[in-house]
Amino acid sequence: MHLAQNIFQYKCNIIFNVCRMGTRILQRLIVSTFLNNVTPRRQLRLCEKIVCAHNLNTTYVRNYAKSKDKGKEKKGKGTKVEINMAVLSELIPVDKMKDRCSAAIENMKADFAKHLSIRSTTGSIDTIPVKFEGKEYELQELAQIVRKNPKTIVINFSSFPQVIPEALKAISSSGLNLNPQQDGTTLFVPVPKVTKEHREALAKNAKVLYIKCRDALKDIQNENIKKMKKQTGVSEDLIFNGTKQINALCEKYLLEARSIYDAKCVELVGK
Repeated sequence: MHLAQNIFQYKCNIIFNVCRMGTRILQRLIVSTFLNNVTPRRQLRLCEKIVCAHNLNTTYVRNYAKSKDKGKEKKGKGTKVEINMAVLSELIPVDKMKDRCSAAIENMKADFAKHLSIRSTTGSIDTIPVKFEGKEYELQELAQIVRKNPKTIVINFSSFPQVIPEALKAISSSGLNLNPQQDGTTLFVPVPKVTKEHREALAKNAKVLYIKCRDALKDIQNENIKKMKKQTGVSEDLIFNGTKQINALCEKYLLEARSIYDAKCVELVGK
């Protein structure tokens, strides 16, 4: 009897040392083998391991799996915000905000049509802004623009020859991939071939115009939130809910602007 107890205690001491020094895999292998051979009357789960053993008293703990993805499912699942126009209209001029957001998107569409056509047209050059004597003019207000042939556009500055240096800068930096050549008071603008580089340049310009629209929408959003927060006699809960509704409303316009930009990129570069 004493011999059996000594053998049991000896094996328990071995397991205790393994649990302190060994790897998890080795611990489980030895502990499970021990439990099967030494303690047949007491069935322990494989997810349990012996951490210490003295005499015939055995202490064991359970290892619980740790999920690395815990909480990730909740993240990103935003609750849908219901927009109550009646309540929101009492806090801010909703119709005016919506009109401004729509105008920002329409301006982006107009810029896309004027400046991002695959082939440069006379119409897109007409509206290039030129700074002259502290003011900004459209190119067509300062010169006569004619398309001589499918490959060349002629711009005549005989009425305002002094504006030619500023016009050259404006045309070169317009993003239309144009390289004007001067001959007296006349500029000859070769229409560029439709190359991969030209398409990529137009796509970059599209991104600039999209960012301009996106920033304008965010400015409208922040401006209305600030106006609402400055009002007196409005509860914090109403301000909080109003802010969420303004953000949700403007988010629709931001998504619309992004969708238009993505479609334009597909049109320009095919991806």
